[in-house]
Amino acid sequence: MPHVASWKKEEVKNLKSLINNHKVVGIANLADIPAPQLQKMRRTLKDSATVKMSRKTLINLALNDSEKSKSNIEALGEHMDGQPALIFTDMNPFKLYKILEDSKTQAPAKAGNIAPSDIVVPKGDTAFNPGPMLGELQKIGIPAKIEKGKIVITKDKTVVDAGEEISKNVASILTRLEIYPMEVGIDLNAAYEDQTIYTSDLLTIDPEKTLTDVQTAFTQALNLSVNAEIFTKESLPILLQNAASKSMNLALNAEILTGKTIVMLIPKAYSQMMALASEMADSNDEALDDELRQRLTSSAAKIETVQEETAEEAPEEEEEEESEEEKEEEAAAGLGALFG
Repeated sequence: MPHVASWKKEEVKNLKSLINNHKVVGIANLADIPAPQLQKMRRTLKDSATVKMSRKTLINLALNDSEKSKSNIEALGEHMDGQPALIFTDMNPFKLYKILEDSKTQAPAKAGNIAPSDIVVPKGDTAFNPGPMLGELQKIGIPAKIEKGKIVITKDKTVVDAGEEISKNVASILTRLEIYPMEVGIDLNAAYEDQTIYTSDLLTIDPEKTLTDVQTAFTQALNLSVNAEIFTKESLPILLQNAASKSMNLALNAEILTGKTIVMLIPKAYSQMMALASEMADSNDEALDDELRQRLTSSAAKIETVQEETAEEAPEEEEEEESEEEKEEEAAAGLGALFG
């Protein structure tokens, strides 16, 4: 049996301890990250996450040995590439991914880098005086000329397509033009939480869109539960209101007396009684008793009073109209006198 160095055993033990003491374990690629930027990111994550670099074999051993306490965590090892590191945290994987993405900074391109997107050199003035720089720009296909004592790029030019390798000459020109197309930061390849592996494509979400989608889904689910009469904490108040409204309508239409319907049914009954009494009075006034006849007389008097008040307003309007006509006649007479 080959001898295993004690430091390796201790490293695996420490990694297992960190794995078992955190809810979320991420696997990241730290390749091509300059030391100053890496230290800055460690400080950013100091209070919320721990970044631990190690060898791939030791990381795999720690993940495999933790399988009993965290089921399916060994699958995290399938996402190792570049310079691997484990990230330990108790925040959810989506928040961790967003923090890492937001902490990335722009960096100059190096020969051999793969362009993350199309690299475009925009048209416009440069800070370079006429000289060898003009030939170097034209050599890599950038249209340039001398104008007013400066080198000017005449139109936008895509010098590297997304996914292509950046050559040494292009990388040098981009840096001199202060175009930094690369991002420096921790690439979270995958994260483990509660037996589930979340890859980077699943962790890339738009928070605002996600919130809108959740709100829409909630509204649709609530509508479904209300229409299907499924009782939940959210649908119950609406269902009770609907039931109360329907029962009130039923009680009113069926003329069922309750503490709430009686205040509406009594005025309705009174109105129907007075309408019936009025019809009976037209055919046979003696069929009514004195009290009912008095009520009808009182109602008729009120109606007559309203009609009289309405009629009294009409002459005033006519008088006003006549007054307007008189004014028009006077004005016409005045004009006739003026012009002979």
